[in-house]
Amino acid sequence: MPIATPEVYAEMLDRAKTGGFAYPAINVTSSQTLNAALRGFAEAESDGIVQVSTGGADFLSGTTVKNMVTGSVALAEYARVVAANYPVTIALHTDHCPKDKLAGFVRPLLDISLERVARGEDPLFQSHMWDGSAVPLDENLEIARELIEKTARARIVLEVEIGVVGGEEDGVVGEINEKLYTTTEDALATAEVLGLGERGRYMLAATFGNVHGVYKPGHVKLRPSVLKEIQDAVGAKYGKEKPFDLVFHGGSGSLLEEIHEAISYGVVKMNIDTDTQYAFTRPIADHMFKNYDGVLKVDGDVGNKKAYDPRSYGKAAETSMAARIVEAAQHLKSAGTKIS
Repeated sequence: MPIATPEVYAEMLDRAKTGGFAYPAINVTSSQTLNAALRGFAEAESDGIVQVSTGGADFLSGTTVKNMVTGSVALAEYARVVAANYPVTIALHTDHCPKDKLAGFVRPLLDISLERVARGEDPLFQSHMWDGSAVPLDENLEIARELIEKTARARIVLEVEIGVVGGEEDGVVGEINEKLYTTTEDALATAEVLGLGERGRYMLAATFGNVHGVYKPGHVKLRPSVLKEIQDAVGAKYGKEKPFDLVFHGGSGSLLEEIHEAISYGVVKMNIDTDTQYAFTRPIADHMFKNYDGVLKVDGDVGNKKAYDPRSYGKAAETSMAARIVEAAQHLKSAGTKIS
């Protein structure tokens, strides 16, 4: 199946860690951006992760409906149909979910997956993220402990975040301060509460200066060595090399050597949203400027239907976004590593 089973997803993450690469995790907000992601992964011959945020799920349900569960279920079901045409394996993931959105997003989606698993089916999504970065660490980990009990039963991987990713995403703002850097104490506390896989598999979004959105180099200082310190400290205590499956958030504008250093410390997933948004939109802007009198009925004229047909610029947008995903797969070294 092009949509990963729980066993295949586990294999994907294991292969990334042992093989020294990471999967691009692409945020999508529509059927068209989903198709662009699938095309990009196929052209790169890379398996990958497609994810939806709270705002993306709202948008997918319809701008007047704004139901995150409806949008997420619709995306997952649509993906299962269209992904069958691509020779790569895709995992479905839900992105940042803060505390105030759990009841309307992750928890009901988990209930749906528990019902599916009880019927002998695969879960709806392969992983969910709980973003407890805005609450004290003790509360963050207590909620994670409760969630991992359910994700384990639903055969789903949990993603947790310790530390804070700066910048803004879907209305959640992270301040740029010392919390951008996860401490070894944070990581040791996480291992103590959640274990290292025996209580349920999880990925850890540890922060090392990451910022969401667009920023110029030098705005913040990425310190990938923080990830090594975390892995070494926890690994020494539990006798396990690189105990965490790490996630890289807020990577736009990162230097390639910083990305590769992070991967060497156990990053298996890197979120990509800002860059693919721009890659999708740029050809549309180009089309509108070049076909101004075609997409608009200027001075009472009739315009040009071929120019304002959404497919005319939509194809260019899909092509551009797919190309950016190929580039991401090459940077993350997942290109050419597909399981199938």
